[in-house]
Amino acid sequence: MEELQNVVRDGGLAVSNLPEKGRCLLTTKNFNPGEVILRQEPYVCVPNNSSTVSRCDGCFASESLKKCSACQVVWYCGSTCQKSEWKLHRLECNALSRLEKEKRKAVTPSIRLMVRLYLRRKLQNEMFIPTTVTDSYNFVEALVSHLKDLDEKQLVLYAQMANLVHFILQWPEINLKEIAENFSKLACNAHTICDCELRPLGTGLYPVVSIINHSCMPNAVLTFEGKSSVVRAVEHIPEGAEVSIAYIDTAGSTMTRQKALKEQYFFTCTCPRCIKVYDDIQESAILEGYRCKDDRCNGFLLRDSEDKGFICQTCGLRRSKEEVKRIVCEITAISDKKLKSTSPGNHEEVISLYKMIEKLQMELCHPFSISLMRTQEELLKILMELGDWREALAYCRLTITGYQRVYPEPHPLLGLQYYTCGKIEWLLGYTEDAIKSLTRAVDILRITHGTNSPFMKELMMKLDEAHAEASYNLSSKDE
Repeated sequence: MEELQNVVRDGGLAVSNLPEKGRCLLTTKNFNPGEVILRQEPYVCVPNNSSTVSRCDGCFASESLKKCSACQVVWYCGSTCQKSEWKLHRLECNALSRLEKEKRKAVTPSIRLMVRLYLRRKLQNEMFIPTTVTDSYNFVEALVSHLKDLDEKQLVLYAQMANLVHFILQWPEINLKEIAENFSKLACNAHTICDCELRPLGTGLYPVVSIINHSCMPNAVLTFEGKSSVVRAVEHIPEGAEVSIAYIDTAGSTMTRQKALKEQYFFTCTCPRCIKVYDDIQESAILEGYRCKDDRCNGFLLRDSEDKGFICQTCGLRRSKEEVKRIVCEITAISDKKLKSTSPGNHEEVISLYKMIEKLQMELCHPFSISLMRTQEELLKILMELGDWREALAYCRLTITGYQRVYPEPHPLLGLQYYTCGKIEWLLGYTEDAIKSLTRAVDILRITHGTNSPFMKELMMKLDEAHAEASYNLSSKDE
């Protein structure tokens, strides 16, 4: 602990223990919005490869890949990544190569992550690779497993996964209970590695980052540059404050967020957002409840005292349970039909079904409903794939209105949606609108992503080009 304190102290941080939270990360200096609080490489990580998607083990790239000729499991984009991973993969390759071809298909990213965890420990113990204070298996041992909180079904699953890891490694000295406990630790402490647009690429264990606690109103954000984790301040954080990030998507009512946190992380959040009882009743009714029947009213509905319907809290108009149930059943039926219409190239039918769902949700749900926002997100995605840019722009602007409600600035998802909007506007020739959207994107994403990544340089270049185009258009008019 003392060695760790010495390491983080240089970065203006301190590790502390809080009775109700356990370990946490505190600041020993002020941090400004956009300032890097912490960077860390993963102790272990794997790409989220599947039967349809493959990524390089070294850099997570998905192009120009070649499969390892020996194990036939791992992919590389070239010799540089293959060499950088060789010390660890040499042992992994030998273990995987012993498996029958059918058994290799059972080696999921989660199984590989655990195998690599033990192989890295072995290499560090035998001093083939260096060990540092923040890059050590000791950190893994200190993580909380929550094994006692798991139900029987989850325990059985971890036991089965532990058996497979034991079978792959064939090391008599490690016991199954320890492997199962480590699976539970990874479930609570590993992070999804995303690209700059927050698309998931893989999973990694970042021991120091795992010390940072959750808040539904976080003062920091976790992003990734390649496989490196970067924690940046999203607001001014004074000296002595606790650093917090969001473990989950914070769009949703307190009940929804608490349920997600309890199921995956086994704690009840007591952040400022979660303890505002009245505000949450209203917020839940808006985000996850129903709208007033009067289109001119923007009120939210609560159940009446007799539980026979829902009363608008603004105008007093009542909606019956039967009416609500009827529309919900219609939405469910169309959603079931949509699931059966997901074959490739079936875009037109899928769009039609999504628009039917959207129409019913607009009749039933509050305009700021999350379920309505998710439907419009899907429509935006399909319309962009089809190149229907005008309608895509209309839906992008609709989702931004929803994002502004559930993702307060500076949230990376809001910034990315402004970026998408700006690109579509520019494509359609709406240069002035594009400048406004791209400017908003830069204002947010320079805080959450920094300014040095290729992604941010491309965004800022697009904004400069849009300004140049607007200036040219203006000068052409003057002539």
